Amino acid sequence: MENHHSKHKLVEQTQVGLPKAYHDNDDPKIKSLPLTFLDLPFTGPIYVRRQFFYNFPFSTNHFYQNTLPTLKLSLSLTLQRFFPLAGNLLCPPPPHKPFIQCTNEDTVTFTIIESSLNFDHISSNDPKSVKDLDHLVPTLMDKATYDKSDDTIVSPLVALQVTVFPNRGLCIAITYCHVIDDRCCGHFMKFWSSLCGIINLEEIIDSTLLKKHYSLLPCFDREILKDPDELEAVLLKDYFNERTLWKDKLVAQSQNGESILEEDYVKTTIVFGREGIEAMKRFAMNKLKKSNGYKAPQYLSTFMVICGFVWSSLIKTTRHDDNNEGGEEEEKEEHFHFPADCRNNNLLGYPIPITYFGNCITQCQTKLKRMELKGEEGFVNAVKVIEKGINDMKSSPFRGAENWKALFMKLFVLGNSAFHVMASHKLGVYETDFGFGRPKKVEMVHSSKAISLAESGHVEGGVEVGLVLKRVHYQRFVHVLKQGLQILMNN
Repeated sequence: MENHHSKHKLVEQTQVGLPKAYHDNDDPKIKSLPLTFLDLPFTGPIYVRRQFFYNFPFSTNHFYQNTLPTLKLSLSLTLQRFFPLAGNLLCPPPPHKPFIQCTNEDTVTFTIIESSLNFDHISSNDPKSVKDLDHLVPTLMDKATYDKSDDTIVSPLVALQVTVFPNRGLCIAITYCHVIDDRCCGHFMKFWSSLCGIINLEEIIDSTLLKKHYSLLPCFDREILKDPDELEAVLLKDYFNERTLWKDKLVAQSQNGESILEEDYVKTTIVFGREGIEAMKRFAMNKLKKSNGYKAPQYLSTFMVICGFVWSSLIKTTRHDDNNEGGEEEEKEEHFHFPADCRNNNLLGYPIPITYFGNCITQCQTKLKRMELKGEEGFVNAVKVIEKGINDMKSSPFRGAENWKALFMKLFVLGNSAFHVMASHKLGVYETDFGFGRPKKVEMVHSSKAISLAESGHVEGGVEVGLVLKRVHYQRFVHVLKQGLQILMNN
């Protein structure tokens, strides 16, 4: 077996904290930040991992001497504004609620690695080893602790890593606990990168200049979110039940969300251009208008058609042998789960600041029988149920929230008949410029049960879809995808 560790050399691991010389007396010294009912389903060792690849034609020594000091200083200044991220998630025993604890001495682990991997390949859309990607992100699980004396679990919220590919590029990677969502992560990374890109960084240490430079500071107001259905009690009970399982994970120092994939899996990115997306919308809309007993929507979103097309294509790829196993397999249900940002379009009936810090997402689920996804109408059937799921969510954003934990168990424990969407193509991840230019590639490291979305970094109006597939399925998936797109384009 190939030795992946031999390709990577530790250059430095350090702790970056809040700036010592800077104290903003106007801000209250908040020592803790409570979690809301929307944070509870994601509280615990649930981590998200994202990578930003940049062209950087300089040596490791050049990076170490000239770039790293600016990265550290700008990170320190950023953590002063996003101070909870330097803190820890504390999960005390019932009946106490989990919360984020912050002190002036808090730090974030910042690791520097040198890699001999092929930068052009690892930062491309081509299929690449998930093991190789896995080594380019920091871990958090090994930094979580369990205190037997008071039965409290303590978990850092963020870890950062920069991997230098000498004379070729950089990968800046973040692993974060899901007590914040993707939009919060994007806000943090853009804030950090925008400070890093300033030539005379020392000039903005003054609070007035810092606020002038970036006025959209994070909003920590926990009174903004309302819980009219009293969901917190239900979700808190689920949290306490799940908490009992984390201690075993911590003792074993293992984590399902990190380093779970076998050697025979690859991560690939499919880019859908504007022409293909419009063809999907026309095709699906024409079919839906002809459906008996179904009122066609006035509009189909990019999200609806891309998710419908990818979902049906995945089922056609991975379940193509079902006909040899009898009709029972064809009758099985396939589940498709996706989040919705409650900050958008006044979804909750009251405004939520775009800079709200925490989880501000609800959950949507759809399902279809396998045969309905694999047939000629598979794409249209998928679009139909996704569109219905979104409309149901808009009419009642937290419908079924009491079953979210059971849904997560189904998605992540009970087999492969479920797919989960991560992130969004509306987050602008390719706007994260540390002074090296726009990212060459933005990746998410996730399991084969997830589909990650981002705007295209190189195709105007395009969308990138990240997928993890078995190597034996990759070529068939590409064939199914191309064949499906050709049908759409010709109609």
